[in-house]
Amino acid sequence: MSIVVVTPNPAVDVTYRVAEQRIGTTQRVRDVRRMPGGKGVNVARVLAALGLTSLSVLPLGGPSGAWVAARLDALGLPTRPVPIAGDTRSTVTVVDGRAHPTMFGEPGPVLTAAEWERVTAAVAAGVQGARLLIVSGSLPPQTPPEIVADWVDVARRAGARSIVDVPGDALLAAAAAGASVVKPNRDELLEATGADGEAAGARSLLARGAGAVVVSRGSAGIAAYLPDGRLELAAVPGVRGNPTGAGDAASAGLARALASDAASDRGFDSALRHANALGAAAVLRPVAGEVDLDTYHRFLAALPWPEMEMS
Repeated sequence: MSIVVVTPNPAVDVTYRVAEQRIGTTQRVRDVRRMPGGKGVNVARVLAALGLTSLSVLPLGGPSGAWVAARLDALGLPTRPVPIAGDTRSTVTVVDGRAHPTMFGEPGPVLTAAEWERVTAAVAAGVQGARLLIVSGSLPPQTPPEIVADWVDVARRAGARSIVDVPGDALLAAAAAGASVVKPNRDELLEATGADGEAAGARSLLARGAGAVVVSRGSAGIAAYLPDGRLELAAVPGVRGNPTGAGDAASAGLARALASDAASDRGFDSALRHANALGAAAVLRPVAGEVDLDTYHRFLAALPWPEMEMS
């Protein structure tokens, strides 16, 4: 596979649709959707919708883990599951089409050192001959952040680029390991770096060793910080819906551009356009991991090309 996607903390994603979200009241669920989830799984599903095949590496355990594996197989997504003793977690997202969705995310099972070693071995086997490694999502409790650095290093030694979208100390570890791209949202960037602004936080990750820093800004758009400057794109205007998973679709857009033969270190102008258009198109779908392809192409055609602002 040319793209390997690691989901450190997969889940059974449950989406409840209600008439109106209200705290402290009994609410009737109008519709229930259950899908295999976790940010990396969402990325892999969007890549598949774009016609790009990827290999998903993910630790799975218990009946919920078996369900995720079976559903991924039914969706035709190649996977390399790593069996673990703990039960794969669930997440519940409540949507009503009015307010911002409310998401309840379980922490996930604690993995042993031996289980993480098996995940790393699966990553090492998967990236042989690959062009790109994507690591996306939260880490289960008590996971050493250095595990992400190990995966970045494994990819580099195999000749593959890496896109890493993880929070906290793991984000810092990925940057220090020389990840090709780190992709936090703005809040994650500020929390991980302790910086007092987006530009300062991005520069600190570049100084640690990241090749580029792509910052998701939600309704304010997206930016790429490179060693010699910054690229920015405003959000697609007038898009409303379910933003859960929009950042994962944006990661798939980056991967689409950076894994291609034509991609270069300065290919971020194209990568940002695809990320922006896919993220906006994903908002129009009811659950994470889906994207409206016709709308994606329409948004892409209308987006300008960002110009480099020199630092």
